[in-house]
Amino acid sequence: MAAEHSTPTGTQRQMPQPTLALRHAVAIIVGIVIGAGIFKAPSLVAQFTGSTDWMFIAWALGGLVSLIGALCYAELATTYPNAGGDYHFLLRAYGRQIAFLFAWARFAVITTGSIALLAYVFGDYMSQLLRLGPYSEAVYAAASVLVLGWINLRGTRASAATQGWLTLAEVGGLLLVVVAGLYLITQGLGAPAAAPAAQAAAASAPNWSMFGLAMVFVLLTYGGWNEAAYLGAELADVKRNMLRALIISISLITALYLLVNWAYLHGLGLKGMADSNAVAADLMKVAFGRTGETLISIMVAIASLTSINATMLVGARTNFAVGNDWPALEKLGRWNAERATPTNALLVQGAVALALIALGSTTRSGFQTMVDYTAPVFWTFFLLSTVALIVLRFKDPGTVRPFRVPLYPVLPILFALVCLYMLYSSLVYVKIGALVGVAVLAVGAVILAMLSAWGRGRSSTIADRAT
Repeated sequence: MAAEHSTPTGTQRQMPQPTLALRHAVAIIVGIVIGAGIFKAPSLVAQFTGSTDWMFIAWALGGLVSLIGALCYAELATTYPNAGGDYHFLLRAYGRQIAFLFAWARFAVITTGSIALLAYVFGDYMSQLLRLGPYSEAVYAAASVLVLGWINLRGTRASAATQGWLTLAEVGGLLLVVVAGLYLITQGLGAPAAAPAAQAAAASAPNWSMFGLAMVFVLLTYGGWNEAAYLGAELADVKRNMLRALIISISLITALYLLVNWAYLHGLGLKGMADSNAVAADLMKVAFGRTGETLISIMVAIASLTSINATMLVGARTNFAVGNDWPALEKLGRWNAERATPTNALLVQGAVALALIALGSTTRSGFQTMVDYTAPVFWTFFLLSTVALIVLRFKDPGTVRPFRVPLYPVLPILFALVCLYMLYSSLVYVKIGALVGVAVLAVGAVILAMLSAWGRGRSSTIADRAT
């Protein structure tokens, strides 16, 4: 039986129910995290670190930092399970204004921008296999959003099942990269390419600024595990499975990333990795020729679809939570109990993503700038969410916490410092995009003021009628 929730108007509304198993959560987290980044970032990390040892240290450190962050989120998500995820944590810690600005940023920048970007990645690689005219990339991108949007509208079980199959295919594609590295070694082709890398391993450590820049790309490639928080209201036995899902997912992702980088290294060598513009494509081409180039296009396309589907599934939950808290947006807060999905929130999210795709088809450079601004906005609210754990420990000391982050407050403070550094690095790296992000948040502040004024006026009208 579906749960009900009282709205500000006094009516009863259907709410999410725990319908997702542990395997679904793992598939969603892995699918969000492993995107197109692992096919590009390794060459940049190899370039910035300059040695094999420090390259692998960077990737292992990325997994460790993600695990520390996951422990912090596990406490928040098990203590305050809610479909709103970060929005709900920020609401409890800082109030409605900060929470709304986060929801606006997520709606206008983070989620819909990510969907549009990933859709274009899918379109780029599919167009290499079969071109559909002058707007081929946009056609493929729009088609991916429409098809996956339809699957998500069918219900959470349908989208979760699709996610499971896509994630299996994605992981299989990464393992194929590892097989390519093994093949080159067994054929005696990988050892000469890797020899210069072995000599580079003894090189001195990179300076901190270069290593920090490498970590920017490493952590961007690991990014997305925090989306598990949006599954809190729909994950069965959330008090136990949330922590398990995060640990299993991050451990699996870290192992895959280390294996894939090992394959790149032994197939191309450190210098070959650093000089490559498409490291996975270069490795597959060396190993399998033209067939390898086709395979890499299929792999990246599948990785993009996997991330799009998972982002759609969790992204709409924020809009749903906002609709339950703001009367003017109450239509977003309607939950379809039969399909176990926020139908209206999904429709609005898909419409905005399609609009961004249309914009990208006409002004591609402007579209890239629009996507760039996601990093500063993302790390700003990631930092606030991490600090929220400490704030809520003080505000709600009596609340039962099924899981408490170990070594408190050391680990939360450590992860908050990482977020602060990433925010600084992203501002330095993005620059123009950061200004656009500030402008978008300013628009959100204006909308917030309008909604607050509407709410006060509506409350006065109701009070007048009551008298």
